[in-house]
This record gives sequence, structure tokens and C-alpha cells, in this order.
Amino acid sequence: MNMNEIQGADGSDPRLIASLRLVIALNLAYFGIELGVALAIGSVALVADSVDFLEDMAVNSLVLVGLRFAPLWRARLGMGLALLLLLPAVAGIFMLVHKIGAPSPPAPLPLGLTGLGALAVNTSCALILARVRSQSGSLTRAAFLSARNDTAANIAIIAAAGVTAFWPSIWPDIIAGAGIAVLNADSAREIFAAAQLEHRAARED
Repeated sequence: MNMNEIQGADGSDPRLIASLRLVIALNLAYFGIELGVALAIGSVALVADSVDFLEDMAVNSLVLVGLRFAPLWRARLGMGLALLLLLPAVAGIFMLVHKIGAPSPPAPLPLGLTGLGALAVNTSCALILARVRSQSGSLTRAAFLSARNDTAANIAIIAAAGVTAFWPSIWPDIIAGAGIAVLNADSAREIFAAAQLEHRAARED
């Protein structure tokens, strides 16, 4: 058995490449669905989460490209990916300003159903990436952590929908959106720290 039967042309595991491509497709598809619902019902949490799907698509695409890089450049790309994890927080802030100006709670049924669909997609992505998260250092770790954190965010969205059904208010949605921002900020910190260590180690080799 030759090496190309075990690894891709760039030296990476074909299973890793296939996993990343599948996750990219899933994230791009649900981004469009969730953003459409978010704009229709005016949800802060769904806007932040939909941008998170787009961000995850970008993260996994960059991971796929980064597999061809040397360790030093993979570490630098990992630091860049950490900054991408902050995008949902920025999107949530813009939607929050808009929501305060027009304080009407989102419809709880589409909010909950969309959150449930997002949970199914993100759980699938997290399980797919869990099998390959130890490969390529901070790059695949970034992809896995992003998918894992998204499942927690989706549960918060579903909970916000339930609370809104009994207590019509903008605050459950806003609190869920703020939680998504905090999760992504913490992941960004963790990934940036891991990438810095890899960068230091690569420079010393």
C-alpha cells in the first residue's frame, strides 16, 4: 500500500478532508435557512447564530486550505481563525441595537424550531469533527470547538423560545444572543493561546 492510499496528496488524512468538506456544506446550507428566519422574526440570537454558521463554514474552509501549510504557517492561521470566532458577537451587537429600537419579541415557535434544526446540524458537525480534532493542531481544534460550542448556543435558543412563549419579552432572546457571544469569545481565547504555543514551538524547531 503506497502513501497516497493512506494520505492525501498534501500529506493529510483523506478522512479529515472528507469530514471538513461535509461540515462546510452543512454549515453553508443552514446559514441561509437560519438567517432567513432570523430576519423574518427579528431575533438577536438567531442572527448571531446564523453568522456563526457562516463563520464555521469559513473556519473549516481555511482549515482545509491550511492543511497544505507548514507548521509555522498553520499556527499563524490558527491565530487568525481565533479572531473569526468574534464575528457572531459583532453581528449580535448590531442586531441588539436594532432590537432595542423596535422592542418586539420574536415569535417563539419559529425561534424554537430553527434552534432545534441548528442543534441537529451542529451536533452532527461536532460528531464528525470529534473523530479528527487531534490532527493539524489548532486548526482542527478551532473547527471542533466552534461546532461544540454551537450546540450549547442552540440549546440556549430553544430555551429562550420556551420562555418567550410564556413571557413575551425581548430579553430571553437578547440573553441567548449574549451567551453565544461569550461562548465564541472564550473559544477565540483558547484557540489563540494554543496557536501561540504551536507558533513558538515551530519557530524553535
